[in-house]
Amino acid sequence: MGSTVKDSELDDSELISKIVAKNDTHLFAILYDRYAEPIYGKCLSFSKSAEEAQDLTHDIFIKLFLKLRTFKGESKFSTWLYSFTYNFCLNYIQRDKKKKQEKFTSLEHENYTQKEEIPDEDIFQMKTEKLILSLNQIDPDDKMILLMKYQDDFSIAEIQKGLDLGESAVKMRLKRAKQRLINIYNSL
Repeated sequence: MGSTVKDSELDDSELISKIVAKNDTHLFAILYDRYAEPIYGKCLSFSKSAEEAQDLTHDIFIKLFLKLRTFKGESKFSTWLYSFTYNFCLNYIQRDKKKKQEKFTSLEHENYTQKEEIPDEDIFQMKTEKLILSLNQIDPDDKMILLMKYQDDFSIAEIQKGLDLGESAVKMRLKRAKQRLINIYNSL
C-alpha cells in the first residue's frame, strides 16, 4: 500500500478536500479538534455566557459542515473560517434583539472626515479590563471589524474578502469603529 499520511497530519486544504469528497464526519472531527477552541473564544466575545458561546460554536460547526464545499482556497482556511464565524455571530446577535446595544446616534452623524486618523497605538495602549467593557458596549458590526483587525490580525484585503466590501469601505468602517470604541472607552 505504500506510505500514507495519517489523516490528522493532513494540512487544512487536503483535509477539507477529503471531507467534501466523502462527506466524512470522522474527518470533520479532526477539523473540529483543530479549530473548536479558537472559534469558541470568538463566540465567547459575542455572547453573554459560556453556555451560549458553546451553543454558538456547535451551531457554527454544524453549518460549517454543510458549507465546507464553498471554501475555494482563495485564502487560508483559518481566515475563511474566522470570517464565517464573525458573520454567524453577527447574524445571531442581530436576530437576538434582547442584547442591549447602546447606540451613539449623535456620533453617527458627525463628520468623521474632519477628525484626525486614530493611530493603532491608541487601541493597543487601552487597559484590558476597560477595553473589554468598551467592546461589550459597542455595536456588533464595529466589534466584528475591530476584532478581525486587532485580535485576528486580518489585513484590509482579508477583511474585504470576509465582509465582501471595498477597500475604502473597510478603511472607513475601521476608522469609525475605532472612534466609537475610544469614545466609549473614555466615557467609562
